[in-house]
Amino acid sequence: MNTPPAQLARRLGVFDATMLVMGGIVGAGIFVTPYVVARQVHTTELILGAWLAGGVIALLGAFVYAELAARRPDVGGQYAYLRDAFHPGVAFVYGWILLLVTQSGGMAAVALTFSRYFIELTRVPLPEWSIAMLTLVALTVVNAMGVRAGSTVQNVLMVLKIGAIAILVFAGLFAQKATAAVQGAAASTVLDFGTALVPILFAYGGWQTASFVAAEMKNPQRDLPRGLLLGVGGVIFLYVAVTFVCLRVLGPEGLANAPAPATSVMRAALGETGARIIAVGITISTLGFLSQGMLTAPRVYYAMAQDGVFFRSVGRLHPKTSAPVVAIALQGLAATVIALSGKYEQILNYVVSVDFISFGLTGLTLFVFRHRDGDNASYRAPGHPFTTAAFTLACWTVVAATIYQYPQNSVIGLAILLSGIPVYFIWKRTR
Repeated sequence: MNTPPAQLARRLGVFDATMLVMGGIVGAGIFVTPYVVARQVHTTELILGAWLAGGVIALLGAFVYAELAARRPDVGGQYAYLRDAFHPGVAFVYGWILLLVTQSGGMAAVALTFSRYFIELTRVPLPEWSIAMLTLVALTVVNAMGVRAGSTVQNVLMVLKIGAIAILVFAGLFAQKATAAVQGAAASTVLDFGTALVPILFAYGGWQTASFVAAEMKNPQRDLPRGLLLGVGGVIFLYVAVTFVCLRVLGPEGLANAPAPATSVMRAALGETGARIIAVGITISTLGFLSQGMLTAPRVYYAMAQDGVFFRSVGRLHPKTSAPVVAIALQGLAATVIALSGKYEQILNYVVSVDFISFGLTGLTLFVFRHRDGDNASYRAPGHPFTTAAFTLACWTVVAATIYQYPQNSVIGLAILLSGIPVYFIWKRTR
């Protein structure tokens, strides 16, 4: 009797989806980015306004992805949207850049950030690269044990991450308030406000990765849209709360001169003990981000292999765990190689705009599906087409701003992206 082929296991619910959405967004950035924003706009109202504006754009994106999830609850999520709306080649290029640069480079950077904080806390006599490598290997093994095991680890880390942010917020609420600045704040222009939005939108990015595991959700058409809306809404609340306490304790001018604002707030509230507590929080936050990436991104490479545009072995599932173990190992290997190369910062600079090219294209897919299939979906994006157009326009604006600010890096990033086109046709010809 023949054994039926292994299939992806549907074991995730709405809580898992929400934690995946939040885990894909919240990394170490929120502990630093308020400082970057305060250097661009110089008053409490504008700084908080910028974070709220970024949150609104992120929520518009969640509306788009929620309807797409309801329409196409397929493995690979965003990869599947681009494939079905435009062309398999467009989806392949997205997966190509995800593996080579965007996901793997981001994970390498975060793994090394985790290593620095881990070594500082534990004083373990090991080099940073070795801790990063061991961490990536450990997460690879955990996720190879199945989607339930990987999601459980991710859920625990996300809850701990929320707890760390809550400690920061409460400490900031009870710390001594900043004294009013003697000098008047520098005037901020519309251009300054727009410039401040760019790092904020990057800080809010990452919700799309939860869609990669749609095929492993019990009811993706119901739970993934709910998880997207709850997750993005929760992150907006956390981000605005962190920025508020940073402004309360440090003031706009102090925040603009505090490269590690979360540490400065905790030190003001609890002394060196507070600084150590937030270091633990950042360590947990970076580990949670890595865990989420190792769980979600390999599903894109698995979908590519299933479509016949990637190595056939990447499309195999373990017969017992139903996990795409080769795809997971590939993600761990790619991130480890970039971490060991020491080139992750350079690589991330090359693709600062590439992520938002894919976001903008994904926004356009909803117009395609609405035109092609009508508006019969279990969830429909509120305010479409206006909200969808606003999200798409915001994405293209970020792309234009980063190309304008960093033309050399952007050209290299676009070259890496475009290199996927001939690779796709070579693969199609030789399959």
